[in-house]
Amino acid sequence: MTPSPRSTDPLRRSLALTGCWAAALGIALIWFARSRVDRPVYVSELGADGEPTAALFEVALLLVVAAGACVAWAGRGIRSSLPALRAWSVSTSIGAASVLFLVASQVPCTAGCPLPVGSAATVQDAVHTSAAVVGFGAACVAMLQAACASGRRALRLLSSVCGVAVAGIAATGGLLSVAGVATDVGGWLELIATSIAISWLMVFGATSAFEAGRWAGAGAPVRRRRTTADTSA
Repeated sequence: MTPSPRSTDPLRRSLALTGCWAAALGIALIWFARSRVDRPVYVSELGADGEPTAALFEVALLLVVAAGACVAWAGRGIRSSLPALRAWSVSTSIGAASVLFLVASQVPCTAGCPLPVGSAATVQDAVHTSAAVVGFGAACVAMLQAACASGRRALRLLSSVCGVAVAGIAATGGLLSVAGVATDVGGWLELIATSIAISWLMVFGATSAFEAGRWAGAGAPVRRRRTTADTSA
């Protein structure tokens, strides 16, 4: 017998709220770690080999990973109404981002976080950078999927703004890093993009916690219920 949505709501709600708290603690630790560094750095440099903030940053990333896993499970079944983004659920994108950030947390960049090209780059740097960049991309896709799903208009609008903002801000910071100019600005831009993405995860998690029934099956085609007239026809 399939359990009713009502019977699964408490578990869904508990996991979603657990994810929200984990995300909030994770972002607080990231900002705390940044406050302990008195030079321009990109977010990944907080966890680079040899950095005094490395252990703290790893804990922060693992909290964000755990938050993503909890929220992804709680928000399962939500899909975009756009065919191009409907092939997989929002939870799948969040889960993929979580896995990639897990890799990034366990494979930190080397001292200085050099770009994965050039003589200073290593395989370790390439793995870390690739995981972080693709993870950001997956998070942006999740936001855009949520922006096109059925549900609260406010959350759709917030998801649209956050998705575009994270993609634009993170890309600008990345380009500054590649160009090797204004790295102090680029580092802050990356931190802001990270903060927006984690904050969106918290809002999405809270929505999943309190509107699980309303969101269940969101974006799925609506089937017309058969009536007595249809049966007798």
